Amino acid sequence: MMVLVALVFVLLPQAVCKLPNAKCSIRDPLPILHKYYQPGDLNIAGISSQNFVFSSPMTFEKPPSTELFGDIMVLTQLYQHIVALAFAVREINLNPRLLPNITLGFQIYNSQFSASATFQAAMELLSTQERLIPNYKCDTRSNPVAVIGGPNSNICLHMATILSNYKMPQLAYGSAPVLDTENQGAFIQQMFPNGTHQYMGILQLLLHFRWTWIGVLYLDDDNGERFVQNVLPIFSQKGICFAFIECLPRQGSSSAFGEILGKGINMTVGIMASTASVVVVHGEIQTMLVLRTLVQFWEFSSGLKNTKLLVMTAQMDFTSFHLQRQWDIDFIHGALSFAVHSKGVLGFHKFIQNRNPISEKEDKFLRVFWEHTFNCLLSDTKVDMANEEFCTGNEKLGTLPASVFEMRATAHSYNIYLAVFAIVHALQSMDFSNFKKKAVAGGQRKKFLIKLQWQLQRFLRNVSFNNSAGEKVSFDQHGALQSGFDIINWVTFPNQSFLRVRVGSIDPDAPQAFTIDEDAIVWPNISYQSLPISLCNDNCHPGYRKGKKEGKPSCCYDCLPCPEGKISDQKDLDACFQCPDGQYPNNDQDSCIPKYITFLSYEERLGLSLALLALSLSFITALVLGIFIMHRDTPIVKANNRSLTYTLLISLMLSFLCALLFIGQPEKATCLLQQLAFGFIFTVAVSSVLAKTIIVVIAFRATKPGSKMRKWVGKHLATSIVLSCCLIQAIICTVGLSISPPFPYLDMHTMRDAIVLQCSEGSPLMFYSVLGFLGFLAIVSFSVAFLARNLPDSFNEAKFITFSMLVFCSVWLSFVPTYLSTKGKYMVAVEIFSILSSSAGLLVCIFFPKSYIIMVRPELNNREQLIQRKKSSL
Repeated sequence: MMVLVALVFVLLPQAVCKLPNAKCSIRDPLPILHKYYQPGDLNIAGISSQNFVFSSPMTFEKPPSTELFGDIMVLTQLYQHIVALAFAVREINLNPRLLPNITLGFQIYNSQFSASATFQAAMELLSTQERLIPNYKCDTRSNPVAVIGGPNSNICLHMATILSNYKMPQLAYGSAPVLDTENQGAFIQQMFPNGTHQYMGILQLLLHFRWTWIGVLYLDDDNGERFVQNVLPIFSQKGICFAFIECLPRQGSSSAFGEILGKGINMTVGIMASTASVVVVHGEIQTMLVLRTLVQFWEFSSGLKNTKLLVMTAQMDFTSFHLQRQWDIDFIHGALSFAVHSKGVLGFHKFIQNRNPISEKEDKFLRVFWEHTFNCLLSDTKVDMANEEFCTGNEKLGTLPASVFEMRATAHSYNIYLAVFAIVHALQSMDFSNFKKKAVAGGQRKKFLIKLQWQLQRFLRNVSFNNSAGEKVSFDQHGALQSGFDIINWVTFPNQSFLRVRVGSIDPDAPQAFTIDEDAIVWPNISYQSLPISLCNDNCHPGYRKGKKEGKPSCCYDCLPCPEGKISDQKDLDACFQCPDGQYPNNDQDSCIPKYITFLSYEERLGLSLALLALSLSFITALVLGIFIMHRDTPIVKANNRSLTYTLLISLMLSFLCALLFIGQPEKATCLLQQLAFGFIFTVAVSSVLAKTIIVVIAFRATKPGSKMRKWVGKHLATSIVLSCCLIQAIICTVGLSISPPFPYLDMHTMRDAIVLQCSEGSPLMFYSVLGFLGFLAIVSFSVAFLARNLPDSFNEAKFITFSMLVFCSVWLSFVPTYLSTKGKYMVAVEIFSILSSSAGLLVCIFFPKSYIIMVRPELNNREQLIQRKKSSL
């Protein structure tokens, strides 16, 4: 059915032209096909394009970048595709090892980027030479073994619509078509790598240069729609946002250009006014014509130059757009494009140089190319020759600017060259396979290869060989060429010449699939040779993080400062992060600074001051103890229980000295002694105070007649109280030390800029149990002393003990919140100060009044005075 539709599409215009009064011209849907035929035992067909044919004239206020010959627009660069096929056939015929005793020929047709011309070319391949009668062939000379088609997907699709029904192997050297049926796909090989590799390469290129805010232009065809629907969502998932996504109309007729002009104002103004500096263009080989028209329209209407960096897909060909020397090519200066990986073809440059319309009369393409390239007419051209310049035939292609015609093989030409060799190697494999089955005479081999051409596709799928450049050529399971892509940087010059500079590659089989040489890239002039920036907004500098902007794409965001204690050391981080242990953020919160180690040392003023204070208090306590020992037989010393007094003074002196254990670099031994000394010494001190208080109360009660408390008066009660309290505290300390002993540790987090080296309390329960037991003893002492404050002065220390316990309890009650609210070494200082102040409170309140009497008022320190004071109090 598809063949019938195509046949009607091809033959109907010819029938119409034969009607009376019918006017047919080059504007008819069926154009005249240029052909290039070279006979051979086996033929390879080519369906390529060299020009557009328009159905109606085009009008511009300013001529576009095209060169029109009547209604034909010739793309001079595409003539190289025809030359590449002819050159490959010539190389094969000169190599006796490839197809011995068989001459390879070719027949090339011009599809003119139109469906009707492509269908007509496909029909002619199925017809007798020079007669368009499909399925009727009176000879086999023109019967091709395979067809090479391109350069765009539409040509390959129209070609496959007919030829796949005849199981004819086809190789597409441009972009791969979206095929309607599996039958079509079974007979098409793609001389183009898997497109996924290219798309991932574009994505990696955008991410490498941090171009996250881009524009997209795509061609209005199946490939373009597939790109937008399947590929752009992947870009979005990787953080790429789109300032615009515009669809370019199809090419191939003047109506397409009229459509461009119709919507050109809105499209070009929107594109050029966009803040996106990078535009990804997905199209076909002729898309550059439309793109150049857009750029030209913008430059003509606004007077401004193009300000966008173009990133092109490999299906496009930059050199196909420039058709007139007067139009500059600077709008692609600095552009980046992808191209199928290719190498130079030895001898190709010389082969092109020798092309001449006089010696190559069979090449109909060459005549059109020559006249349009050199702006002259060949002598046998049947047109009005008035005021026209004739071609001499001696013009040199090497003198042409590269923008008009390039002498080096392009990526598309290289693919055609490889396609011809792939067909030949597949024919070799099929020939060898048939020879093993049945010996065939030399003359019969040609007939067998032609007759069994439908089997060629199987061998073509499995072909694998090394080309003249030493590269391996093979196809994957989907029929795509196994190859990578080159990243090309375009550098243009005022004389209309340019350079293709290879600056990177995409090689899926390499350890590093994506490579790019930034130093080799020449950026557009508008960027003053600096890396273009394509962002929705400015980068968030270090010290800031990205914050979502409501109603905007993810690439558009606010920059928020990092919260306290966190940093960001790179641009555009999504979140700030903590510094590693041992480091802290600087003031700008963009880097980490190593913390210094600190502890309460003797070298600093605070530590030295506390140490001197502890030694001074200890010395004072020792003096008081000496005074009491020297005056041990005086009544005031005897009346206050000398043994308890000595015990209390010694414990106070040791408590002052134990404060020194908290100063200096913590060690394992000092951390252990801190808790033991503090807990045990203070227990002895407070229990001694408690014992003195209880002894005072019992002693007074025992003086009353008939008191039963006389038996409790003595040293045994005081000793029992002190030992019992110390035993309980010793049990608490032992249990705590056995569970979790104190140890030195580095506190990384308490202070912002320092690591505090201090002693861990070990078990917090043990630490607060020690304090709790001391507090219990102090409260009991305070309570008993408060109740005994009105006893006779001769026996009464209760007033002094009450006040001392009030000071002691106040100090340690204020210690807990103060200790918890301070950080680092100041926690140790608070603990030392609490030890010194509480001990000093006991020393001052209990012993300074007695020391005053002993040293200053000795007349009061006698028995008569004490008895008199007792009587007066009674």
